[in-house]
Amino acid sequence: MSRMPALFLSHGAPPLVDDARWVAQLTELAAALPRPRAVLMASAHWESAPLMLGATETVPLVYDFGGFERRFYEATYPAPGAPGLAVRIEKLMPDHERVARTNRGLDHGAYVPLSVMYPEADIPVLQMSLPTLEPDRLLELGRRLAPLRDEGVLIVGSGFTTHGLPFLRDYRPEAPAPGWSREFDAWAAETLARGAVDELADFRSRAPGMPWAHPTIEHFAPMFVTLGAAQDPERAPEQPIDGFWMGLAKRSFQVL
Repeated sequence: MSRMPALFLSHGAPPLVDDARWVAQLTELAAALPRPRAVLMASAHWESAPLMLGATETVPLVYDFGGFERRFYEATYPAPGAPGLAVRIEKLMPDHERVARTNRGLDHGAYVPLSVMYPEADIPVLQMSLPTLEPDRLLELGRRLAPLRDEGVLIVGSGFTTHGLPFLRDYRPEAPAPGWSREFDAWAAETLARGAVDELADFRSRAPGMPWAHPTIEHFAPMFVTLGAAQDPERAPEQPIDGFWMGLAKRSFQVL
């Protein structure tokens, strides 16, 4: 079985599915990957400690957003659950760290990109919570999950490279990116290209454009699960998706 890469995706709001370029980028990314046996999603929209594992059977989606057209609240993504993957994750965690289960369904950080990448919804999906937002602890979590890559599991951290929603003034998808978004994205691209994980983990004090790029940090945090799952932490990730949507950086990458 091929070793799966691990991904960080800027996941987008539900209208992502109407953006032809972004859809094409995600579709191309998925087509270049080996077909996963299962997908493990760590979304910015689920923070809970201890580590929580979502429903291991198909349940309704979580429409954790507001103000969009009705059709976005009627979207479905009936992917199979992954109970075996849940058991495997429980065994990978240290004895002193409790893992809990819930019947919570996939939120939009999980199902929106997956609905583009795997529209048939025929690959089992398990979502896990972010038990912390601290980069060092999430890197360690990613390291513990890394063996899953050799078992055909696609590990995905789903967030957004910039997410300064309170500071946006233009909400059109084609809106120009504010200076803080461009500056932070350029720094992230260059730092990723050097494989400088320690610098990325210190983004709150090192990155230009802060705190406007991330007034809260939950959308950058999933990146560290992905980086922790890298087989070679010093190997620079590939960055197949860049650009901006509504002024926010949609940079996404994969580690091998």
